[in-house]
Amino acid sequence: MDLRQMRYFVAVAEERHFGRAADRLHMAQPPLSQQIKQLEASLGTQLLERTTRKVDLTEAGRLMLERARQILADVESLKKDVQEVGAGAAGVLRIGFVGSATYRVMPAVVQLARQELPGVRLHVMGEMLTPNIEQGLLENRLDVAVLRPPVQSAEVVLDPLEGDSLVVALPPAHPLAAGSGPLALSALAGEEFVGYPPASAVATVSFEACRKAGFRPRVVQEATETSTLLAFVGAGMGLALVPDGARRATSASPVVYRELTEGPEVGLALAWKRGSRSLLIPGFRALAHRAVEQVRRSPANQQTAPSSHPVAEEAP
Repeated sequence: MDLRQMRYFVAVAEERHFGRAADRLHMAQPPLSQQIKQLEASLGTQLLERTTRKVDLTEAGRLMLERARQILADVESLKKDVQEVGAGAAGVLRIGFVGSATYRVMPAVVQLARQELPGVRLHVMGEMLTPNIEQGLLENRLDVAVLRPPVQSAEVVLDPLEGDSLVVALPPAHPLAAGSGPLALSALAGEEFVGYPPASAVATVSFEACRKAGFRPRVVQEATETSTLLAFVGAGMGLALVPDGARRATSASPVVYRELTEGPEVGLALAWKRGSRSLLIPGFRALAHRAVEQVRRSPANQQTAPSSHPVAEEAP
């Protein structure tokens, strides 16, 4: 099995047709069919079920497609990284982060990295949920990440950065938006919510806090991006529990924020795969902690946040 055969297989598996796959690969169909047969022979198993009308994947073929896509993507990433280092970069660091980190932590991290690690190329991938980030670390598609715990795998090392209290985002016309001071979480019982997918760390913390307050939130709409979530809030579709840092974003749709007396908190942590050989992680780790401390001491962070703020932009 070689990379060429792998690419051929992916094309056939995605097209579900040898003729279309051959056109896509700019080759004739008979050699393509022969390469796939050789691949199956080398593996000792059938990957495709062929009929006169279509091509389907066997169970082994579905596994092969998933892994082959991952391997080919890793090869392309490796090629790009090697080319950048060869062009003079001191190294490449692939960073994933949850979208809500965009508002406070990541701008400071990137700014410090540009100042102190000028020869390091940062490949920054945001708008990711924690489970996707965790998978990226385990599959070596990411070197380091800023995410919201918990994670499932013991192979992912966590270094806590800070905590962020959840606040409730309300439509401006909602009766609770006119009040002042913190709200009891139980006051939200019976309300309609818009929320993050259940896999989100924020959703996990929110549901547990609501359970302790004696109710289960009635989620009428989900969104993976905070911008979409808060647009739904501004349109009056429901309330949302979001990290406090989300109110720092900028947009045109007004949303009213109120703090909660129970103050459920979501953490923010630096994460990397246990045993990672990247020599850039220790320096980036120290840099991330300094960035968080800078943000915490900034005058803007010490001011009292306004109750109304525009819509945020990315996923938690």
